[in-house]
Amino acid sequence: MELSWLNWLYTAVAQVIAWIHQAYSTVLDPNSGLTWALTIITLTIFMRILIFPLFLKQMRSSRKMQELAPKVQELRKRYKNDKQRMNQEVMALYQGAGANPLGGCLPIVAQFPIFISMFTVLQAIAADEAKFGMTQELVDSAKHALILGAPLPSTFFGAPQVAEKVVIGVFVAISSLTTFLTVRQSVTRSMAQMPDNPMAQQQKILMYISPLFAFFSLNFPLGLIMYWVTTNVWTLGQQHWFYSRHPMPEFDAKGNVIPVQPKQGLIAKLRKTPPEEQAPPPPPEPKIVRQQPSRQPRSKRTGSKKS
Repeated sequence: MELSWLNWLYTAVAQVIAWIHQAYSTVLDPNSGLTWALTIITLTIFMRILIFPLFLKQMRSSRKMQELAPKVQELRKRYKNDKQRMNQEVMALYQGAGANPLGGCLPIVAQFPIFISMFTVLQAIAADEAKFGMTQELVDSAKHALILGAPLPSTFFGAPQVAEKVVIGVFVAISSLTTFLTVRQSVTRSMAQMPDNPMAQQQKILMYISPLFAFFSLNFPLGLIMYWVTTNVWTLGQQHWFYSRHPMPEFDAKGNVIPVQPKQGLIAKLRKTPPEEQAPPPPPEPKIVRQQPSRQPRSKRTGSKKS
C-alpha cells in the first residue's frame, strides 16, 4: 500500500522511529524486542499528543450537539412527515450553534496517514529494504527484534511457527477488545443522551460490528498491531478523562441546560483526607445573650416619691 505522493510522510515517520530507537538504545539493547516495543509505543503517544487539539474540538462539538438534543427532538416531531425539511432544520440548528456532526471523524482522518505510513515502513523492514532514510543496520535490528518470541514485522499468516501465530493472535484479540471498548464508551454516552436518535441506533450496531474489523489485522505486521492497541488504550483513557470532567448535560422542563457538577478525579480522591484523619470541626461559638436592664418600679427610681 505504498503511495508515492506520501513518500515524504513515510520518510518522516521512519526518521522519528530512528530517533526514538536511538534514544532508547542508549540504555537498552538496540536489538531487543523491548526497545522496539517502547519505540512503537512512544511513537504512538507522540502522534496522539499532536492530534490532541483535534480530539478536544471533536468532544466540544459533541457536547454542543448533546446540549441541542431537546431542540433536535422537537424539530423531529414537528417535521416528522417531511424528512428533507427536518434534516435542513437540524443542520441549520447545528451550524448556528457551531456544532459539527462530522467532527468525530477528525481524529480518525488524522490518524489514517500515520497508520498507512507505519504499515509501509514495517513492510519495507519485513522485505529487508533500507528505504525512506532508514539504514540497513536499523532495518536488520527491527527485522530480528522479537516481541514475546514473534518478530516485529511478521504477520499471522506469514509466521512460520505456531508460537509466533499465537502471540500475534493474542495481540489481535486485544486489538479487537480495545476497539470494542473504545466504540462502546462513546456510543453508550450518545445513547444515554439521545435514545430515540436513529443515528445512535446505527452506532449501537456498529459497536458490535467494529471488533470484527480488527481481525483484518491478521495480515498486518505485529508492530502495526501494537500501534493500534496503544492508540485504542490512549483513546479509552482520553475519553474517560473528558467525560468525567464534562458530564452529560441535564435539562429543565423548558429544555434549558442545567449546570452539572463534574465527577471528582482519581488524583483528587487520593488527595482527599480520610475521615479519621480529618481535623475535628471547631466547637460552636457560645451564643451571646445581651442582658436587658430590668425596669425598676416607679417608687424605686431616683428622684421619685412614694405617693
